[in-house]
Amino acid sequence: MSYAAYKLMHPPTGIDNCASGFITHSPADFPPRIQTEDIDSVWSATPTPAAAPIPNLIVTAANVLEVYTVRVLEDGNKDAVTVAQPQQRGGLMAGLAGASLELVCSYRLHGNVESVGVLSSGAEDRTSGRRRDSIILTFRDAKISVLEFDDSVYGLRTSSMHCFEGPQWLHLKKGRESFARGPLIKADPLGRCAGVLVYGLQMIMLKAAEAGGLVGDDGGSSSGGSISARIQSSYMISLRDLDVKHVKDFIFVHGYIEPVLVILHEKELTWAGRLPYKHHTCIISALSISTTLKQHPLIWSATNLPHDAYKLLAVPSPIGGVVVVCANTIHYHSQSASCILALNNYAAPVDSSQEMSRSSFSVELDAANATWLSNDVAMLSTKSGELLLLTLVHDGRIVQKLDLSKSKASVLTSGITTVGSSFFFLGSRLGDSLLVQFHCGAGSSMGPKEEVGDIEGDFPSTKRLRRSSSDALQDMANDDELSLYGSDLNNAQSSQKTFSFTVRDSLINVGPLKDFSYGMRMNNDPNATGVAKQSNYELVCCSGHGKNGSLCVLQRSIRPEIITQESIPGCKGLWTVYHKSSRNQAEHPKTATEDEEYHAYLIISLESRTMVLQTVSNLEEVTENVDYFVQGSTIYVGNLFGRRRVIQVYSRGARILDGAFMTQDLSFRATNSEAAMTVSSVSIADPYVLLMMTDGSIQLLVGDPSTSTMSINNLASFQTSKKSITACTLYHDRGTEPWLRKTSTDAWLLTGVSEAAVEGPDPDQGDIYCVICYESGTLEIYDVPNFTCVFSVDSFVSGRLFIGDNLFQESSDDSQKLSQNMKVVELAMHRWHGENSRPFLFGILTDGTILCYHAYMYEEGSENASKSQPVNTSRLKNLRFSRVSLDTYTREEMSAETHFPRITMFKNVGGCPGFFLSGSRPAWFMKFRERIRIHPQLCDGPIIAFTVLHNVYCNHGFIYVTSQGTLKICQLPSLSAYDNYWPVQKIPLKATPHQVTYFAEKNLYPLIVSVPVSKPINQVLSTLVDQESGHQIEHDNLNLDGTYTVEEFEVRILEPESSGGPWQTKGTIHMQTSENALTVRVVTLSNTTTRENETLLAIGTAYVQGEDVAARGRVLLFSVENSTENSPAKVTEVYSKEMKGAISALASIQGYLLVASGPKVILHKWTGSELNGVAFFDAPPLYVVSLNIVKNFILIGDIHKSIYFLSWKENGSQLTLLAKDFGSLDCFATEFLIDGSTLSLMVSDDQKNVQIFYYAPKVSESWKGQKLLSRAEFHVGAHVTKFLRLQMLPASSTGSDKTNRFALVFGTLDGSIGCIAPLDELTFRRLQSLQKKLVDAVPHVAGLNPRSFRQFHSNGKAHRPGPDSIVDCELLCHYDMLPFEHQHEIANQIGTTRSQIISNLNDLALGTSFL
Repeated sequence: MSYAAYKLMHPPTGIDNCASGFITHSPADFPPRIQTEDIDSVWSATPTPAAAPIPNLIVTAANVLEVYTVRVLEDGNKDAVTVAQPQQRGGLMAGLAGASLELVCSYRLHGNVESVGVLSSGAEDRTSGRRRDSIILTFRDAKISVLEFDDSVYGLRTSSMHCFEGPQWLHLKKGRESFARGPLIKADPLGRCAGVLVYGLQMIMLKAAEAGGLVGDDGGSSSGGSISARIQSSYMISLRDLDVKHVKDFIFVHGYIEPVLVILHEKELTWAGRLPYKHHTCIISALSISTTLKQHPLIWSATNLPHDAYKLLAVPSPIGGVVVVCANTIHYHSQSASCILALNNYAAPVDSSQEMSRSSFSVELDAANATWLSNDVAMLSTKSGELLLLTLVHDGRIVQKLDLSKSKASVLTSGITTVGSSFFFLGSRLGDSLLVQFHCGAGSSMGPKEEVGDIEGDFPSTKRLRRSSSDALQDMANDDELSLYGSDLNNAQSSQKTFSFTVRDSLINVGPLKDFSYGMRMNNDPNATGVAKQSNYELVCCSGHGKNGSLCVLQRSIRPEIITQESIPGCKGLWTVYHKSSRNQAEHPKTATEDEEYHAYLIISLESRTMVLQTVSNLEEVTENVDYFVQGSTIYVGNLFGRRRVIQVYSRGARILDGAFMTQDLSFRATNSEAAMTVSSVSIADPYVLLMMTDGSIQLLVGDPSTSTMSINNLASFQTSKKSITACTLYHDRGTEPWLRKTSTDAWLLTGVSEAAVEGPDPDQGDIYCVICYESGTLEIYDVPNFTCVFSVDSFVSGRLFIGDNLFQESSDDSQKLSQNMKVVELAMHRWHGENSRPFLFGILTDGTILCYHAYMYEEGSENASKSQPVNTSRLKNLRFSRVSLDTYTREEMSAETHFPRITMFKNVGGCPGFFLSGSRPAWFMKFRERIRIHPQLCDGPIIAFTVLHNVYCNHGFIYVTSQGTLKICQLPSLSAYDNYWPVQKIPLKATPHQVTYFAEKNLYPLIVSVPVSKPINQVLSTLVDQESGHQIEHDNLNLDGTYTVEEFEVRILEPESSGGPWQTKGTIHMQTSENALTVRVVTLSNTTTRENETLLAIGTAYVQGEDVAARGRVLLFSVENSTENSPAKVTEVYSKEMKGAISALASIQGYLLVASGPKVILHKWTGSELNGVAFFDAPPLYVVSLNIVKNFILIGDIHKSIYFLSWKENGSQLTLLAKDFGSLDCFATEFLIDGSTLSLMVSDDQKNVQIFYYAPKVSESWKGQKLLSRAEFHVGAHVTKFLRLQMLPASSTGSDKTNRFALVFGTLDGSIGCIAPLDELTFRRLQSLQKKLVDAVPHVAGLNPRSFRQFHSNGKAHRPGPDSIVDCELLCHYDMLPFEHQHEIANQIGTTRSQIISNLNDLALGTSFL
């Protein structure tokens, strides 16, 4: 393996930073809210929270940046609670029935975001103001990017970049090399400037540009008149000159004319051992910042703050000042007043004279996050996940005292932000992040009532989807109706505020992946081969911490739950149709919603005949009894006239049926008699049917709803232009306010008078459009039935990033010549349910590329209206499409034979909207939060046809036919959540998982978990030898009863549930007190007495008893007998042995047991009753973090001393060191990488790098084989905790001779999963030269350079750079998003072709399509 590729398969999900600001809309824009039915309700006495503008939510997870909009659903929309909105949860609160997050844009950056700030647009009163906010991101070591929302591309653009790295800024580091944290950004609340702390002691002031123009002048240059805040210039303040040394935090405070920066810093450092002598060492200093004069005088300061102060909160106007959060106290300071609140008994006053008020309960506040709910109430989230409310009791601007009260428990947060006036967002790396609505009412009249439940987002989301939403709402109401009160109800003058909370939405997080194992799924297929075999497996991951601890079961591909299957050879197509007879309608007037109606018939088209089956309950064939055309194959079947009729189209004609009876028969005659035209594809939008003929012409069937009959309109006017059509589709823009109508040039006529523009008999029919693609690559949208062109795009096939109407844009002519051989073979345009959803446009090209576009609206300024002559006013002038990246979809190799339709839209399969893509690489495209999630389905190979089925026995399920001719009726697995990069099922453990392994023979998962247990302090101290320290803690009441929390370890043996229910604990092995289980492994040992192999469970432990006790550990061997259903497994201890040092890693090698105990590695043989040492390797390792074995080779990763490569020779029974890496490296995980006959050693480290080493004793640099040589190095950007070696799948196109080729799948602490796969040299050279081109050819978000991001980060240690032989697929996936002209051009520059590059990338994707 000389060359490799790095590929991210599952982007990170653990949220590091969150912030809120008006990014996509200004506060003055009409707030994003849903119209209520009666106008008066908006102006009623109590304003609903939705009436105030709600800002956007910005979240970052490692290198992923996402911007969300909060969509609220007001009460009053009676019809809104349908199955299409299953995510409304939490019952009714403050006039809102629900709220959800909708994705605006998502980017994967070339750098990890260190901190996020929002530069506000500076409106004093945030409800008005035309300007928008900007996002400021900081990256290591000192990069700052300012991003603003650009309407013309419906995404973020970089407005300024500031970099303070490199040779000319070297003096800023003051000689230091490594820094504890990256740059920290805080912005002035009025948006006049922002401060960034870099290198620990340099403050960079970013001065904001003044708002341009006069009041009320919107500035013609910008779109729609809203300008974003910009940075004008920057300058540096050296804090060392101000005698500020160790900065802990800083913030801008409210209420001053100029920006005032308050810095929390420590004069002299101290530590726990020095506390009796040096304790109150922190200071806050307030500087008045004058950005024009670049001066910063000190205006006030406060000294003698505790050494553990770490966070500042700026108190909002009108109070002002700062709150300083320390581990044991909370302080308030302003220029005029100060007060303290002690939180526990460790809080010590500076001197005896100081008065301290105590909180009514004891809490430790280190590592808390906070946000303001109102101008005098802050919410703190503690390290244990509790939410606390801090109330400032104030009189005018003078704060008299601080009051802390307990609230709910919730997720362990990494960041918390208030979103508008009634929501806050809890961002978390350790659990799911939650959007919570809060409501503040005066609680004086109500007494304290019982608290109900905690804010948990972790209840399985799909159980919620499965029920109808009304009982879901009741459940939530019991669950989440939360209220909390101040602690002192008797205190009359404290204005009592009651807060109630309800969880509105949650974002799934699978991180931090500490460990994972690779096991079989419950519904696996033992006969599968090739790629289909991959969907037999799943990853079971340890993720989360404490009460957010869970097992995440990740499956990259969907494996449906089969209800029944039949063999139907030669199937060409499948359709299900409804039938509404007038009789039925009388029985249920409008009670049954459209979604719950059962399908009536299933039509199966075979090669020379058609089958019809009845589907209401069981499937029964009724082919003989119906008037369907059954003598030949069918092209398409669908419903018309509000499901009252069915149309069946076959190659020469069509039939209209009412149930089983034909009401009309149409036949298509050719306009010219030379050749008999047959139908090749059909699209239906009630009451129109669009037919495309084999000769490239189209015909429209127009229905008359009153008589339920069709007539043929051969579009004579349209056919005169002899351009050949390659694909066409009808798009039905449903709803009372159709989306596309808003984008037309005369849209202003329609606003507010939608009821005046009555379209036909049914006002919410919406509009119908016809989308057509020509041979030349042009795409046009026509109005139906007039067929006037309302939108046209040249060279749609070239896949540009943004497309708009040709009439209003300069067209480019150079694209025509290249894209001749590319054609669009299938089109689909669809808008799924939801008030704010926007249409998607999909096109499949001849080479298998799928173009996916998302529509958005952009009103161009008036300045270029002059150049276009007066046109037909009904053009969709403001319609734009932006291309969506589908880089997770592996395209299929298209064959030359005739194309069959592959896209099947569905509204509800198992509660999810989206479409299914059939073909040789079938996949599910599901739409959640306006984002497309792609989940492949590998288990059946190619799929010919697909359709949805909803009847008594199959609830919102589906039917598909495989290429082998098997028809399967299935449902989606109900327990997985699909709104994630991979489908995931979370199994809550309520404990911290540490390590998991798979017991393949018994299908069990042994898992190390630790549970916090409170114990009496004297009991804890007696386990530690040093008894003298007991007297200091005697007065303490930690939990009011002298207890101390310790983690107790156990090994749980879990069995996956076959029916898909919760997993069962089949056995538990408890550790002794203060004994930590460090590793659990399934080992195969050869019993030397009986000469048989035994498979045992081995556990390595360590006693943690403080630094005065010599370290000891135990090796435990257990045999596991899995019994029948529901009874516990029989777990018996076979052997246990205490050893010196912690047993940190175990492995079996050729029947022997290798044990890493402390600094030794000892090899044992197993006699059946005891372990006897056979060989040992002594000395250098300090603490082994990982052991890997291949044949008789051993790879050891050490916590500080890098890796060791050993071999075991049985005949001389000796462990010999072959080679080692002489550098110092803090290993996280190691593994062997096998490529053919070459063996490489992979290691990941604490600086988020991976390195590949190899053993080459014949090379002179290896010092006669002592030294491992570097083969490649790469910066992953996340801590890799585990590697898993999986055999790569053979790529179909190249007959590669290397079958013995393995890739490494890895998991990280950010919740991302990736793989490193070997490449052959030719492919590597090609992709590497492409990568070098793409660094300059692609505009990178936030201006980040991928090359600098992927360089090895040594954090100041000496490191000799290794070869650059890993290509970065994160950069290469941008190649597919370039327009085809650019793709050809870049391919020519590096001397290859586009198809060659695409085929290489495709082979890599196919070879690594694991799970």
